[in-house]
Amino acid sequence: MARKDDVKRSLDVFWGNTLVGSYELHMDGSEFYTYDKNYLDSKDAAPISYSLPLRPTSFNRRQLRPFFAGLLPEEIQRQRIASFLGIAEKDDFAMLEAIGGECAGALMILPRGSKPEPAIKSLVLCSEEKLSEIIKSLPYRPMMAGEKGLRLSLAGAQSKLPVVYNEGKFYLPENGTPSTHILKPELSEWFNGIVYNEHCCMKLANALGIPVAETQIIEVEDVPCLVVKRYDRSIDGSGNVRRVHQEDFCQALGKVPEQKYQSDGGPLARDIIRLLRNGWSTNPAKDILSFVDLVIFNAIIGNADAHAKNYSMLYDGAARRLAPGYDLVSTVCWPALATAPAMKIGGSDSINSILSGHWRKFAEEINISETALRSRIESLCSSILTETYENLSLPEKCIDVLSTIQHRAAKFTKIVS
Repeated sequence: MARKDDVKRSLDVFWGNTLVGSYELHMDGSEFYTYDKNYLDSKDAAPISYSLPLRPTSFNRRQLRPFFAGLLPEEIQRQRIASFLGIAEKDDFAMLEAIGGECAGALMILPRGSKPEPAIKSLVLCSEEKLSEIIKSLPYRPMMAGEKGLRLSLAGAQSKLPVVYNEGKFYLPENGTPSTHILKPELSEWFNGIVYNEHCCMKLANALGIPVAETQIIEVEDVPCLVVKRYDRSIDGSGNVRRVHQEDFCQALGKVPEQKYQSDGGPLARDIIRLLRNGWSTNPAKDILSFVDLVIFNAIIGNADAHAKNYSMLYDGAARRLAPGYDLVSTVCWPALATAPAMKIGGSDSINSILSGHWRKFAEEINISETALRSRIESLCSSILTETYENLSLPEKCIDVLSTIQHRAAKFTKIVS
């Protein structure tokens, strides 16, 4: 049980300008999250996570960690941030204390007594030279960790940076200013072409009517960069940016980031559909179909890395809906990568060997019509096969990716017919 007289350090959790709770580190090393009493008493109170329902009693570290650790960078990004800041890699509290000001969703994690959402926004214009310097520094200084005025955090293992992007110019969002876009530069020789690969997959999904985040490609001193418009930000007619809350399905289902893959105990497709179907989505019928579309699309394009942190819920007012698709990549374009699906389809052990029987089992697992599922797969494959890179307004560097996907779509058509 949390004791107020035993608190070593405390973080305030804000949803917009509203204090919703506190995340506390106690003298004995225990951690607790507790909803603010005034927030609980308000008529508009909503949980920050499905896994952290509204209640007056505290959540312990085991209960709170899936959500709060899920706000932080992962793997090598997390290691390097910890090294740069001089904190323990596994210390979620210290890391959120250092970089939790601008996260995915609407929450700001601030040291006790700090003010959220400044009335005057603070933006630093980046010249192309300055932006190039920042991009080159990201591999060893992710999220510009330690930069004065910046407290930026995004989940994932890929180098990326929250920015404000407006009329072709980039700005760094200082002192709590919300970002509008995510900049994802191509920095690894191991994943040569990933910017064009992801852009191709995102544009193709959009052409098929699958809601996805908007993307475009720019070059910064010959470094290709994907610019992703944040779907968890809303901009009004006056240009004011509002944070919109979200959480991925590891957070929602109480799984820590280390369990994002099914093989590590992560969520299955049926777990996600069960959450959507059992009242958490405010439009479950539509969201289930949208989620199944994303699962099918990831299978067709050959994305073996479509784990539970790559699907999210978006919370805006009273609406709780499946978020648009993001991080859609054809991983089969790099033959050295593992082909085991992050989230299996009907028990298939390889993204390259999903057969008719696997789709039949998948339909049974998620309790939908096998006939309807096969029809949808055929429909999406048919649409993919008629697309061209010209129609999709893709750069020529996307041609090979599109060709690979269309070859797979032709095989999938035969499998389900």
